[in-house]
Amino acid sequence: MRYDAEHKQKTRERVLDEAAKAIRAEGPHRVGVAGIMAKAGLTHGGFYAHFASKDELVLAAIGRMFEQGAKRRLNQFADLPPAQALSAYIDFYLSTGHRDARLTGCPMPALAADLPRMDAQSQACFAQGVASVTAGISDLVAAAGRPDPEDLAGSAVAELVGALSLARAEPDPARSDAMLERSRRLIKQRLGLEGRS
Repeated sequence: MRYDAEHKQKTRERVLDEAAKAIRAEGPHRVGVAGIMAKAGLTHGGFYAHFASKDELVLAAIGRMFEQGAKRRLNQFADLPPAQALSAYIDFYLSTGHRDARLTGCPMPALAADLPRMDAQSQACFAQGVASVTAGISDLVAAAGRPDPEDLAGSAVAELVGALSLARAEPDPARSDAMLERSRRLIKQRLGLEGRS
């Protein structure tokens, strides 16, 4: 049975969504093609109609993770004034909900430790995703009237990712919550966003 191009694209996206979840949960080196295809409701043999190799799947899934995050971020805060949008993004990023959403959350904390062991294409794709997120934050910082938006955005992204990573690793829920709250407060203070949410 032959399917049209739209069906093939939807199937590919379903596989990418399952791969993104698996990579976040297990890391890119531990995921298996058969398991991803099964979760997508497909046979292992159908994999090669969409991807030439597991490496190609992982590369495409990294891009997909950043696309999903960017879409969610843009849609969620697009109608707010810049300073309020930036504050809302920080609140979202360093929330307990995002901390606990390991299978759907930001790919940066999920992948950062694995990237040095991955191929150059995956590293470049990840770097492009990080640059895109940083540029979006930089635009909001600039529109909010803060000086040195690129430096502030780069520093904010590093702290957002680091704080979320450490909060996810902390076994004590109260200490984890405190890490998130402290970083939210200090990042907002540094960006001149105190009192906004």
